Amino acid sequence: MHFSKKCSVFKVVLSALLVVALLQLLYLSFLSKLHGKQQRYKYSELFGSKKTANQGEKNPRREHLRYSLSTGGIFDGSGQYRVYKNLIKSDFLTNQKPGADPRSHHLALATHTTINNLHHLNALLERWQNPLSIAIFANGQDVKFATAFVYALSIFCPQVQELVDFHLVCLSGEMASFPDQDREHFAGMEEKGCSGVFAKLESHRDRYKNYAIGSNVSYPNNLLRNVARSGTDAAYILVIDIDMIPSANLHHQFVTMLMRHEPAADEVLVLPAFEIRHTRKMPATKSELVQLYQVGEVRPFYDELCPRCQAPTNYSQWVNLAIKSSGPLEVAYTINWADPWEPFYIGAQSVPLYDESFRQYGFNRISQACELHVAGYRFSVVSNAFVVHKGFKVQGEFHSRKDEENRKNRILFRSFKESLKAKYPTSPRHC
Repeated sequence: MHFSKKCSVFKVVLSALLVVALLQLLYLSFLSKLHGKQQRYKYSELFGSKKTANQGEKNPRREHLRYSLSTGGIFDGSGQYRVYKNLIKSDFLTNQKPGADPRSHHLALATHTTINNLHHLNALLERWQNPLSIAIFANGQDVKFATAFVYALSIFCPQVQELVDFHLVCLSGEMASFPDQDREHFAGMEEKGCSGVFAKLESHRDRYKNYAIGSNVSYPNNLLRNVARSGTDAAYILVIDIDMIPSANLHHQFVTMLMRHEPAADEVLVLPAFEIRHTRKMPATKSELVQLYQVGEVRPFYDELCPRCQAPTNYSQWVNLAIKSSGPLEVAYTINWADPWEPFYIGAQSVPLYDESFRQYGFNRISQACELHVAGYRFSVVSNAFVVHKGFKVQGEFHSRKDEENRKNRILFRSFKESLKAKYPTSPRHC
């Protein structure tokens, strides 16, 4: 009798557990279907048909992309490249609350890439959670891939949607089009969302070395820098390569500095540039960076390839300054430009643009720094901020035509310096 009662209780408990388990399974199934429905809706929004759009379900982002593409872009000064500016526009300004501090948009990051390196955007946004303008160069089949990728990023990645302006540059004989026919390249993305887009970008990484896009295709780095610069409404801009990351809190430090005083009209704020061993985690603060620097895991940018290109920064002096990772940006010292220094800096929109005749490898940033010098700018090195390149730059990682391109651009640089004499006839400075 006692044993029978125990069996009955056991059956009741077991039945209750089975009911709970069944309810949990039904709940998880419901959540899964709901998530799938939401993602499928996003996927239909991504590649919505014109028929759907005509039924009143227009997606403003999609319609903006269609319009941008329909314009056919504009040609650059050489007529060799087609530029689609603001192909995708961020929601940053439209989402600003009334009365928001306008200084929050005073500094933007500008960068450039091909889809081969677009995967770096993920790490960059983790650190830089502020406005970003990126110009992408695409050639051949990559034109349609780039168009689809940036649109997918803007739909599936809330942070990209909020902060990133995308611009596209291709050869003048090519045109970008809406990715109606490219759905097969994004299979499964509706389930993975933003991580799925970056996973797809990973499959496009390292398909060719930097600048080795094609035998007759030149990477227009300075054109891309100018497109990214002019594609943002920020008053100040930091132009870096996409595989570089700034120190943490840089935006806040700069805005705090603006509350006290603005940089002079003829002043740029130099951020010392470093490179870090691939296996190391990116340092966030100066104290972390200095620790890695002292054990050889971090070194000056281009330390092996062109030590003179960054030497004027005076790394030994900078490293030995008192470490203040918090507070506003502070100028530690001001130095004169010397050939071939190519610093990374925060500058106003009024800073001279990059000379777009420089393409491929060599003298593209040096030429712009040279013009700043002749134009009368001073270079103020900040004590508590920096940029870091992921990985050591070594000879073997460059494409085979690097030296040939460098010689060609060296000749171009000589004529460029002569042109500065006519552009700034009263300047006592020269390169």
